[in-house]
Amino acid sequence: MKTIVKTLMIIGAVGTLFSCKSAFNATETMGAQANRNAVYQEIIANPSQLSEFIDLAQQDAGARKIIMQNHMQMMETGNMKMMMEKNPEMKEKMQSHMQMMMEKNPEMMQKMQSKMLDKMMESEKGRKMLMDEIHNNEMMKKEMKPKMMEMMNDNPEMMEEMMQKMIEKNPEMMKKMKGKMKNEE
Repeated sequence: MKTIVKTLMIIGAVGTLFSCKSAFNATETMGAQANRNAVYQEIIANPSQLSEFIDLAQQDAGARKIIMQNHMQMMETGNMKMMMEKNPEMKEKMQSHMQMMMEKNPEMMQKMQSKMLDKMMESEKGRKMLMDEIHNNEMMKKEMKPKMMEMMNDNPEMMEEMMQKMIEKNPEMMKKMKGKMKNEE
């Protein structure tokens, strides 16, 4: 009888040990919203874990694309501008990081320049700032001249409006333009 009790106790103890074995399943754990929130908060609360997570995300092409899309949305909504105004160190890091990324990816650089140009062309202040920058920067003048000519050819009303405003604000410019036209003929 003692041996039966001992045997049953041993079987019960071994059974208990095997039933307590932890089987972690990340997919199941992340399936519940409360679990996801707890994991996210744990990562965010620990700077080294957050840094490690961001490094892992930067190594994955899909994650990198999502991060860039979110970054662009933040820039468009103005949230990024508010964050950078509050934290100048972050602003410097972001600018150097963006510069480095654009140097590595010419397609991204082209897209960013195109978005900036479109944004500047939307407002009169932006157009004036762009024109001033183009006039002061020889390299930019060479790059922007064909784009501006194309935009004016595509939109004759805009060209007429710009010419009229230039004439009204600066009559001397009209004389210079007429002189240039005569020299080109």
